[in-house]
Amino acid sequence: MDDEPVTAAAVVIEDDDVVRDLLVDIFESAGFRAFGAVSGAQGIEAVASYEPLITTVDINMPGIDGLETTRRIRDRSGTHIIVVSALTDEADAVLALSSGADDFVAKPFRAREFRARIDAVLRRAKTAHVSPPSTARSSSAHIEGPFLHDDLVVDPATRIAQRDGGADLGLTRTEFDLLVALLSTGRRVRTKEELVRVSRGEAADAPSTVTDVEMRTIETHIAKLRRKLGEDAGTPRYIETVRGVGYRLTPGAAAD
Repeated sequence: MDDEPVTAAAVVIEDDDVVRDLLVDIFESAGFRAFGAVSGAQGIEAVASYEPLITTVDINMPGIDGLETTRRIRDRSGTHIIVVSALTDEADAVLALSSGADDFVAKPFRAREFRARIDAVLRRAKTAHVSPPSTARSSSAHIEGPFLHDDLVVDPATRIAQRDGGADLGLTRTEFDLLVALLSTGRRVRTKEELVRVSRGEAADAPSTVTDVEMRTIETHIAKLRRKLGEDAGTPRYIETVRGVGYRLTPGAAAD
C-alpha cells in the first residue's frame, strides 16, 4: 500500500566479516534494511545510494580509514554516524567525534547495548518529525520554542538554527539537541551527565549510567557547536562553561 511506512536503512562499514554480520543482524532485528560495506570507499558509495538513518564505521580499515570515511560521509550526509572500534582510549573517541561521528561504541560490545543505541536514534528521529524534540527536554518543562538568544534563533519544530537571520548553521542532530537543551533551561546549569542522556535520546534525569568517555564526548560536541556558532570559549556569547559541572546559557537568554 502507498501509505505504508518506508523502512529505514542502515549501512555497516566494517572489514571484519563476523562483526559486520553481527551488526547487520542487529539492525535487521530492529526493523532496518541493513547493507554491509567492507571498505571506506564502498561505504561512502552505500551511504550515497541508500541514504541511511544510521551508519556504523570501523576505524582500522584498509585504504580509506574510518576517520577519513567519517569526514567524507559527514560532508555529504546527515546520517547518524556511530564509530565502532577496538580503539578504546578516550582520545580515540574524541578524535572520532571531531571527525563528525555522533556516537562511539567500543569493541567488544553487547548486542543489547548496541540495540539500545539504535532505539535512541529511532526515538530522536520520530520526535524530530512529529513534535519538538523530547530528547532536549528538562524534567520539568515541555520544549516548544522557537528560542531567541541575542542574534541566535533556534526552532525545534523545523530543526533550524540561525544567527542574525542568516543561513541555517548546519548543526548535527546531537549539536542541535544539546543547544535546545541549554536554551530550554537558560541560566540553570546542565551537567555533562544530563547532556549525555540528551544525546542518547533519554530524559535528562533518567537513572542510567554515564561513563567518563561519554562526558568527554559531550565536551567535543560542545566545542564543535561553539565553532559553528562562531564563538570563543574564552569570551562566550552563547554558552558558558561551568568548570567541573557542565554548561549553561550566557545571561540574557529568552528561555521561557
